[in-house]
Amino acid sequence: MKIALHKEEKKLKSLLIVESPTKVKTLSKFLGKDFTIKASVGHVKDLPKKEIGVDIENDLTPTYVVIEGKEKVLKELKKAAQKADKIYLGPDPDREGEAIAWHIAEELNGSSDKVFRVEFNEITEKAVTDAIKHPRKINSYLVDAQQARRILDRLVGYKLSPLLWRKVRRGLSAGRVQSVALRLVVDREKEIEAFKTKEYWSITARLEGREPPPFEAKLFKVSGEKIEIGNGDDASAIVEDLADKTLAVTRVDKKTRRRSPAPPFITSTLQQEASRKLRFTAKKTMLVAQQLYEGIELGTEGSVGMITYMRTDSVKVADEAQHEARAFIRGEFGNDYMPQKPPVYKSKKSAQEAHEAIRPTSVLRPPQAVKNYMSRDQHKLYTLIWNRFIACQMISATLEQTSVDIEADKYLFRASGTVVKFPGFMKLYIESGDNGKVEEGLLPLLAEGDTLKTLGITPKQHFTQPPPRYSEATLVKELEAKGIGRPSTYANIISTILDRKYTEKVEGRFKPSELGVVVSDMLVERFSELMDYNFTAKMENNLDKIEEGGFRWVDIVMDFYRPFDRDLEEAMNLQGKVKPEDIPTDEICDKCGKPMVIKWGRHGRFVACTGFPDCKNTRPLEGEGNGQGAEIHKTDEKCEKCGSDMVLKSGKFGRFLACSKYPECKTTKPLSIGIKCPDDGGELVERGTKKGKVFYSCGNYPTCKFATWYKPVDRSCPQCGASILVEKRTKKGEYTACLKKGCGYKEEIEEAAEEQEFDV
Repeated sequence: MKIALHKEEKKLKSLLIVESPTKVKTLSKFLGKDFTIKASVGHVKDLPKKEIGVDIENDLTPTYVVIEGKEKVLKELKKAAQKADKIYLGPDPDREGEAIAWHIAEELNGSSDKVFRVEFNEITEKAVTDAIKHPRKINSYLVDAQQARRILDRLVGYKLSPLLWRKVRRGLSAGRVQSVALRLVVDREKEIEAFKTKEYWSITARLEGREPPPFEAKLFKVSGEKIEIGNGDDASAIVEDLADKTLAVTRVDKKTRRRSPAPPFITSTLQQEASRKLRFTAKKTMLVAQQLYEGIELGTEGSVGMITYMRTDSVKVADEAQHEARAFIRGEFGNDYMPQKPPVYKSKKSAQEAHEAIRPTSVLRPPQAVKNYMSRDQHKLYTLIWNRFIACQMISATLEQTSVDIEADKYLFRASGTVVKFPGFMKLYIESGDNGKVEEGLLPLLAEGDTLKTLGITPKQHFTQPPPRYSEATLVKELEAKGIGRPSTYANIISTILDRKYTEKVEGRFKPSELGVVVSDMLVERFSELMDYNFTAKMENNLDKIEEGGFRWVDIVMDFYRPFDRDLEEAMNLQGKVKPEDIPTDEICDKCGKPMVIKWGRHGRFVACTGFPDCKNTRPLEGEGNGQGAEIHKTDEKCEKCGSDMVLKSGKFGRFLACSKYPECKTTKPLSIGIKCPDDGGELVERGTKKGKVFYSCGNYPTCKFATWYKPVDRSCPQCGASILVEKRTKKGEYTACLKKGCGYKEEIEEAAEEQEFDV
């Protein structure tokens, strides 16, 4: 009998539970038949959807419920757990992952001696097997930090949204971090509007020395003082005075400096560089990075995790990865390109040093070798990550900077240039600036006393420019600089302020909508602490302290909630609505003769009679009266026929793009939503029925007949791999679902997802 029991025990498998189904195949290859591997498909429990779920009077005790649609997942996990001798919980290595592990352990009700937490920063055989060999217990401090963030966001979302409904417009919502990010965009727009343009002039001499090439020098000083030329007359007078003067070299200064490579990627720098170099949104970058992390099918090699975990703020690199990189650099580029010692990069104080930087799991899979196994976007991002990592392990570049002073009487011109003497890491990779450009320049051989030939002296008019609107890259950079949110939340923060129509993108940069300005201004006025940049950064630091075991989470949340609740009560008691002022027009009402104004309403601006309520004459706000519908704003698209800007308009069949040169050019096209058709890869476009109901279809209609009433989401199904999901809104709630027949995958949409550290 004892022998039979012993054999039965031997048949028991260990159970590993991870978040994503796409990891299962890769992990099975590493762990073999002794392991059963299941996926939770993200969170299994959360605060209830239809109520606040936090007992404010009882130490903020949360009520967690099983997320709708996850009952089946939990049932399968429990069934598998009963057959396992050991249960390893392997959600992602961060606060959210720890909370997921905690909730799963709670639901499995397993004995503490057989439930373990494991984490791996990369999905490779070594990392996974090492993690299984070194399990730990669930970290309650990490769980507390996630719980504090979740409850903070729930309190703000559930308390502020009703205020916005009452004071601004029904259906609006606010978030703790998202609202502060919106303020950044609004404040920048106000800076731009308040900016006073100032005229100034520059004078450039085109010169030639004894040897080519010709070069340019700019007027720098006059009579030893830095020059400021305020108008064209002064510029012309200087050019005229220089006409008969000879320019000669008076100083040549050459300095050699070393330029170090940029550190390996962390989440924020990957989002910034992918925006500059690849034109990826932060959301797209994280989506593609997730795919690379979870695994790509590499032919006979099977599914392979290509990069380390993509949510990290640490620039730490594992020793074995450095050794592998150094061997590759020596073989590919030679010893001259390899520093004597592996470089060490310093992370910020708040960084989680247990994590690594974002790097390829093996440098022996160069981008070109795996190109045929990846989608175009996957290959682009992998190439960026691979190049950046190899470059960060290479030797510094040696640059020679030359500065030349050229004088004629009281006028001093200066020319400068940079020559690369040894490229070092620059042979492979150069980090982009915020404008996407890299420095370059070349001067001829010049010596003191050289007389130069003047090829021309040109004055040029300039005007000072206001600060630019934020791009995705610069907004992420500013969020990080001000400590607003965490790198893992940036993509969702940005998506949220766009999805809620608080901002829009004009020529690739963020502009607040009128609604966004109204909401932001009201929140700044009534909730100054909540909207304060420094306060938000301090709260993030407090969450980090909770994670380290330094603060009790209940104390931190209550210290925030008490003053917030007082401000909320005062704001709720204020009378009237908050809305933009009416805009006067020259138009007279054709029914009563009173002036017409542009008013603010539920669906935006419209034209109305000032005689309301006696006269109720209204009409939609149109553009130039061209019969093509209301012009909303210019876009960054160009007309295919004449090259003019395309504008976004609305007509009886919904929104569409039209040429701004109408009626001279009558080009129109459907409005692309930036997502590929799952059937033929064409652009999905937004269309409307005669009754105004929006639907989405392939731009290649009638060749491709794909269409759906539901809004597509640029995310593959974690269950069946379908290329897109859709958002469904029913009486039972809002959730993301798969359209593929027989799949049945769906997950609930979080109302404050922009401030959670997991994909939605």
